[in-house]
Amino acid sequence: MSSILNGIDSLIHHPKPSLKKMSWGLVTNDAARLVSGKPSRKALVDHKWKIKCLFSPEHGLSAKGVDGEAQENQHDASTNLVVYSLYGPTFGPSLKKMQNIDGVIFDLPDIGLRFYTYVWTLSYLMEACQEAQKPLVILDRLNPLSGNLDLAEGPFLDEKNLSTFIGRWNIPIRHSLTLGELAKYWKHERAFKDLDLIIIPVEGWKRKQYFSDSGLPFYPPSPAINFPETLLTYPALCFMEGLNLNEGRGTGFPFQQFGAPWIKALDLADSLNDLQIPGTDFKPVDFKPGSNRYSGLECHGVRLMVQDRELYRPIHTGLTLLAWLKIIFPEKISLARYPTHANPTGERHLEYLIGDTEVFYLLMNDPGLYLEDLTKLTSAVGWGEKVGPFLIYG
Repeated sequence: MSSILNGIDSLIHHPKPSLKKMSWGLVTNDAARLVSGKPSRKALVDHKWKIKCLFSPEHGLSAKGVDGEAQENQHDASTNLVVYSLYGPTFGPSLKKMQNIDGVIFDLPDIGLRFYTYVWTLSYLMEACQEAQKPLVILDRLNPLSGNLDLAEGPFLDEKNLSTFIGRWNIPIRHSLTLGELAKYWKHERAFKDLDLIIIPVEGWKRKQYFSDSGLPFYPPSPAINFPETLLTYPALCFMEGLNLNEGRGTGFPFQQFGAPWIKALDLADSLNDLQIPGTDFKPVDFKPGSNRYSGLECHGVRLMVQDRELYRPIHTGLTLLAWLKIIFPEKISLARYPTHANPTGERHLEYLIGDTEVFYLLMNDPGLYLEDLTKLTSAVGWGEKVGPFLIYG
């Protein structure tokens, strides 16, 4: 049994009478569980919390919905509660729905990245709770990529020009905060001065601990992050969604490998290993996706192996891969659309993931120069100082 208790465990073990007597909407999914494995929503209902309705993010209540596909409202048989989708007609609860509850409880696992959408579901909830003048309770969870601010990576989002549901506000890609800490920061930095924000912290977690150090059971937060190892490789390989490559979807190892029919696996692996990207090793692989891009076709590529997580910088790695692929496959590599409910045309997906037009255009048009300036372009200078006053954990 882990010595770390997420916010939901703390709340169940140490209920707060003033909160328990109120009626709540709960934002959650099947990946949000107690250390025991019991779903958060079931635990709260069984412990007589007055949960009046549920809200679900992208991927739905099951956390298994297809990436980018709109989710419908539904009924949860385990609690007999209605589930309102926050990845459907709206991204946040309406004022009308807010009027039927006393406040909102938020319990979702995050993976520590700007382009993972659960963090932006939280941002819409903050807006909805402030507008309705209702409290928001965040049941905090550890950052699986650690909270080590020395490992935070940019680029920072160009909020003015590239604000989307995979990045609304100006934060770096790897932010090294928990969602509770991000909410504290936003409450101060943005127009949330009147928001009644309550954070139930994680117990026993130290900032430099990764998920693999926690002893906690792993529950996939979304369908393509199906192994604990993927928590490390996803930040680097998510960028492949924006190119004409298969990023491992439709195989047993999404976001751990990538390829295409026209790649020579051994040659690519050798050339990437010759780059000596810190903390990484690349293995040649052949695979045939059962769905998604190149479905049914034999693909060849590489699998990313993280050899040293302290040296490994996933954003640095991912953008290095993009630049190198542009250099060695100038006639083959091209941008690809990635349609989602939040971006129906799928246009500019890679640019939105990167979050900085200058970096994007340099990668696409002068990848050699990009590699020369890589460390500067992926730095998150000043982030630690900016968020320092809002940290919860040591």
